[in-house]
Amino acid sequence: MPHSVLTTAADLTLIAHAAFIVFVLAGQGLILAGWMLGWRWPRNPTFRLVHVGAIALVVLESWFGVVCPLTWLEFRLRAAAGSPVVAESFVGYWLQRLIFYDAPPWAFTLTYTAFAALVAVTLVYYPPNRRGSGVVEDHRQ
Repeated sequence: MPHSVLTTAADLTLIAHAAFIVFVLAGQGLILAGWMLGWRWPRNPTFRLVHVGAIALVVLESWFGVVCPLTWLEFRLRAAAGSPVVAESFVGYWLQRLIFYDAPPWAFTLTYTAFAALVAVTLVYYPPNRRGSGVVEDHRQ
């Protein structure tokens, strides 16, 4: 494949990776905001299930030392293009700087696990609605 196609595919993979991270972080922020502000949509069961699944996947990868599939794919595409691991595009360069950090693996595992604990606590104290119940319980006090 041509260099430009592979680097574009790598950049698109990086954008998907960034979108996944934004979904997990912003999703939790919006869930907490919804809890405080009495919004209904953050209690959507599908949204909450996907959100919990996303952070659970990250935590399990870190616990078992599995490289993120999106990171692996991006780096493989860049290698196949004969490019350096650092993205050459403007967007790719800045997304990599925002996403990737140099720290010991235990620091990532601890951070992801602590965040997942926050997600779990939120799930218990501000649970999703049961499908079809139409009832919104308010747990604020």
